[in-house]
Amino acid sequence: MLEIHSLIARHGGAARPVAGALAALALAAGALSGCGDAGATITRLTVGSPGPDPYTLASNTDEMKVKKRPRAGGTQDGDSPGLYGGTRRAATCDQQKLIAFLQANPEKARAWAGVQGIPVSDIPRYVSRLTPVLLRTDTLVTNHGFHNGKATRGPAVLQAGMGVLVNGYGVPTVKCNCGNPLTRPEKKISTRNASYSGRSWPGFEKRNVTRIRPRDSRKGTIETYVLVDPEGTMGFERPRATIGPADGPPAELPATETEVPTSDSPAPEDSGLESPGTPSPGTGSPGPESPGTGEPGPETSEPGTPGTEPATGEPGVPTGDPGTETGGLESPVDAPQAPISLPPAEEPTPSVT
Repeated sequence: MLEIHSLIARHGGAARPVAGALAALALAAGALSGCGDAGATITRLTVGSPGPDPYTLASNTDEMKVKKRPRAGGTQDGDSPGLYGGTRRAATCDQQKLIAFLQANPEKARAWAGVQGIPVSDIPRYVSRLTPVLLRTDTLVTNHGFHNGKATRGPAVLQAGMGVLVNGYGVPTVKCNCGNPLTRPEKKISTRNASYSGRSWPGFEKRNVTRIRPRDSRKGTIETYVLVDPEGTMGFERPRATIGPADGPPAELPATETEVPTSDSPAPEDSGLESPGTPSPGTGSPGPESPGTGEPGPETSEPGTPGTEPATGEPGVPTGDPGTETGGLESPVDAPQAPISLPPAEEPTPSVT
């Protein structure tokens, strides 16, 4: 019979030091994880850059020069006035073209819908209920690309000025210049301790990278966003799920734009745990959705589960001809044109129930 010679088995005394060493390593690993994932690599994506594994390419969705928000870094609520910007009465992210592109590319549509947690058939309604805005802070997200028939994912920082679509709780959901779906970043990632890849930009600082937290689900979904124009000269309201023509008149800047910060330090974030950002004065009254009991969880469907849009029906959304229409979006081959603002889209404003 084959004998197994094990120092641990034969010498009981030796087993205890080994076990103790393993326990010490486990404790050390737990302590490190509590301080955030210092081993993470975050990809920087500049304005106009589609980034790795784009679903498609769409030019002229970003704004090259955006006055950044005075308060940056830490965790900010998705309904904070002035968190997002935009050009009044114009939107550069065309939702109908994105819908048509996905309908014309079933394989990509399946992967895209899987990331958002919705059926493929609900893409038109889901996308039509998102709202186009511009980022005003360098923002941490999880970026989902498409490669070899499957969705990819990785942490990314999107430069201020990038166009995104946000959901009813103020969370970035689509990166406009490539159609990639976005989700919230993992809590364990520390923006200060992580390493970064990709080209940087003037003014980039790790401590000013912002996480965006969904609006409190007990308030219901956002009805109206308070945006700031790219130059930082005025505020205006944009009703949810509209693309510009329904924007309100010019208004005074939100208080967050004129208040002098009491400290140069942003809200703490290094531990990976969310910390309070700019208080939310409530940018819209609750909709008909049933209020939840806490912070929205995984993005599935409304009502009751914030983070995505209702997954029933497709009112007022043209579906196009999947076999012939690509929505004017290009295949990911050439680099996008220099970002500029576009005039108001000609598509009708999606209906909102």
